[in-house]
Amino acid sequence: MTSSNDALTAAGSPYQASGSLQGRTLLISGGSRGIGLAIAERAAQDGANIVLMAKTGEPHPRLAGTVYTAAEQITAAGGAALPLVGDVRRDEDVARAVDSAVERFGGIDAVINNASAIDLSTTEAIDMKKYDLMQDINVRGTFLLSKLALPALRQSPHGHILTLSPPLNLDPAWAGRHLAYTMAKYGMSLTTLGLAEELAADGIAVNSLWPCTLIDTAAIRNMPRGEDMVQAARGPRIMADAAHAILTGSLGEGRAASGNFYTDEEVLRAAGVADFGPYSLGAPEDQLVPDIFL
Repeated sequence: MTSSNDALTAAGSPYQASGSLQGRTLLISGGSRGIGLAIAERAAQDGANIVLMAKTGEPHPRLAGTVYTAAEQITAAGGAALPLVGDVRRDEDVARAVDSAVERFGGIDAVINNASAIDLSTTEAIDMKKYDLMQDINVRGTFLLSKLALPALRQSPHGHILTLSPPLNLDPAWAGRHLAYTMAKYGMSLTTLGLAEELAADGIAVNSLWPCTLIDTAAIRNMPRGEDMVQAARGPRIMADAAHAILTGSLGEGRAASGNFYTDEEVLRAAGVADFGPYSLGAPEDQLVPDIFL
């Protein structure tokens, strides 16, 4: 079986960076695997400092990797890592992560709101514990981590909040398919919309990033038929490269620095990528599964 992290290291990348994250400090929620870890490893290749806050401190029976094994991968990639076991639902854990980042590395240059829970059940079928979990992690966790990091971000010349959430597409189809999950993901996107406006004069950029296709992650593999679904997915490297391009400002002139709901393909085309084939896990481009909300 090819894991998402295997895909990250094995696949070549067509993205040629025009900027660097060397010396910058990124605070990432839920970064022990998948897209969060891919973003961390790509930043580490530049020599960035990565603060990882994730719940998995001990090996999980169904999920590969812990916050500590992720830190080892980041260090091996060339970065400095600070692994922290914590839950974005707990105010004290988030405050500790922010304080630890400032104490260890002297500040925070970017917050990556990656932690997210998913359940695509209909309204009648959704367990209210799952509903609460998605609201607490996706919406409240994104809001809280962004809020508590603001004083440190204001001190950075590169202050940035990047949230992995979709464009605010008000086509009723998306609410009708899985209302609970749609509300939770759109809550993350509303945080981007609001903070971009609220912080416009503070020099902090606030943006969202979303994949055009399904991405191979543990969350997808653990869904019904997940192992089959990821055969028509891309590896997480495409999101890592897109995040790198956003954080380094490698998107060319004429683009607003804040308040954008980017897709991975849009970002990488602007950064000069013409062939997305190397990001796929083997399926032809025309057979990839489109992601939701687009």
